[in-house]
Amino acid sequence: MKNRIFIVGLIIILGFLAIAAIAPQIVPCDPEAQDLYHVLEGPSRQHLLGTDDVGRDLLSRVIMGTRPTLFIGVTATFLSSVIGVLMGLIAGYKGGFIDMFIMRLTDTFMCMPVLIVVLALVAVLGPGIKSVIMAITFINWTSFARIVRGEVLFARELPYVEAARAMGASGLRIIFFHLLPNVTAPVIVTASIAISGNIMLESAVSFLGLGAQPPTSTWGNELRIGYSYLEIAPLFSLVPGALITLSVLAFNFIGDGLRDTFDPRLSNTLLNKNVKKSEVK
Repeated sequence: MKNRIFIVGLIIILGFLAIAAIAPQIVPCDPEAQDLYHVLEGPSRQHLLGTDDVGRDLLSRVIMGTRPTLFIGVTATFLSSVIGVLMGLIAGYKGGFIDMFIMRLTDTFMCMPVLIVVLALVAVLGPGIKSVIMAITFINWTSFARIVRGEVLFARELPYVEAARAMGASGLRIIFFHLLPNVTAPVIVTASIAISGNIMLESAVSFLGLGAQPPTSTWGNELRIGYSYLEIAPLFSLVPGALITLSVLAFNFIGDGLRDTFDPRLSNTLLNKNVKKSEVK
């Protein structure tokens, strides 16, 4: 809680989550209601951020877009982490041929250009939120697998694992009751940072027209449509773009704060610096 950057990121994300939770209750207008007599208007009392290309209230569209944007980022990260953690646990604990096979598979996926693969998969599966989540999950589990595998390779030789093995514990019990709890810290840090990357990836896919389809609103969709009218109605694209940037920064702030907390080497470094400062004073 002493990390100010972490607190700033946490407050921003909690604010976005609160907006997503009560979005239908706080929108000033129906986000799908069209008014063709007031198209691409500037901010006014009735429309605080103006209207879009078909006369819909931009503020309402942006507020409702918080839900699918965060849902895609969080869900894709959760599914990727589940697959990656399982792969890393198996590879690190089993070793040998299984480890080599999983790591070579991981290397193969990591060599692929992420955006191109996601676009290709979404094009095959069909545009939509489910397709975007499946495509991101398909390509983004590798970072979790590598981190968990490295942690397990170290932890499996520790005395408490050897003691469990000597007491007759099965491989599954050792993996899920002894090794898994000890790799959760780096997984949480990686996941918090991965969410920001997945939000950026979803926005890129939506910007190219393969994300959530109308009338569903996401920040990437609004940015794509507003880009065509940047000179006429700059807020149409600047507002969702600013929200994407703010959410990505906030999740990165949280990830940095969690890393400083969970990594004992960084914690000791910060502690030593504080001790030296106090001695100087």
